[in-house]
Amino acid sequence: MPSALESPEGAEEDTLRYEEIENGPVSPMDLSELLREGTKESHDRAENTQFVKDFLKGRIKKELFKLATVALYFTYSALEEEMDRNKDSPVFAPLYFPVELHRREALAKDLDYFYGEDWKEKVQCSEATQQYVDRIHHVGQHEPELLVAHAYTRYMGDLSGGQVLKKVAQRALKLPSTEEGIQFYVFDNISNAQQFKQLYRARMNALDLDKNTKERIVEEANKAFRFNMQVFDELDEIGRSLAEEAQDGGFPVHDGKGDIRKCPYYADKLGTAGPGCPFHAAVGLARQPLVQLVLAACVAVAAGAAAWYIL
Repeated sequence: MPSALESPEGAEEDTLRYEEIENGPVSPMDLSELLREGTKESHDRAENTQFVKDFLKGRIKKELFKLATVALYFTYSALEEEMDRNKDSPVFAPLYFPVELHRREALAKDLDYFYGEDWKEKVQCSEATQQYVDRIHHVGQHEPELLVAHAYTRYMGDLSGGQVLKKVAQRALKLPSTEEGIQFYVFDNISNAQQFKQLYRARMNALDLDKNTKERIVEEANKAFRFNMQVFDELDEIGRSLAEEAQDGGFPVHDGKGDIRKCPYYADKLGTAGPGCPFHAAVGLARQPLVQLVLAACVAVAAGAAAWYIL
């Protein structure tokens, strides 16, 4: 199995190419530099979506993480199908690293962990993800030179910020130390991510592309970021509905153990609590305007008394 810096042509050739390009002055027309500068704004916007910000803070529900993994599975299935299709194309072949980079099988393992062996029968491609998938297939079949943009956006991100998300997810979701559920973030065949990214950029810069094609690749990379943000927004919307269902104004939530119908809060929500249920009666009473006014007055008096005591 080849290492991260090896290719069918051999490691020495790749290393030499890297040294020749990376150790010299960086040209503003290098594709890697054009992509870095040309996607900076999109990258910042993606990092500031609510879904990503919550994720980085460890505020990620397992159900939402599972759905994000499903979205990634369909995205990478499409991307790697098109990469396989174009592995001999001169406009993409130098960036074909199936052993080091491909994520489809790793994502399948994650889905097997979260959903069970019959996971394929339980998952489906969301609307936002399908739009992303459709674009990847169009590019791979009709404009393969633009496939560079999608590969760059996904894999370079996975080898960078993705490694931070791996640790956050493992801690926040209390996933096994054996890395089950986060195989997507594990690149067993890349021993040094920084060196591999340098090699990948060098390969991009060595592609025989004219100025117009490079500009189109940068434009396509920004589209890729937008597709990713649409998926994030879709997940965020789902997350908000999950939060409303689970928290709903700060009432205690069911702990997931036993019969949900026996939890007084959910019994009230479902309308199954009998009139003799004290929780049901208390909630009903608290919803009366007069009672709310009295409670507010009591809180105000208590707050005033506490302030006076402190002074």
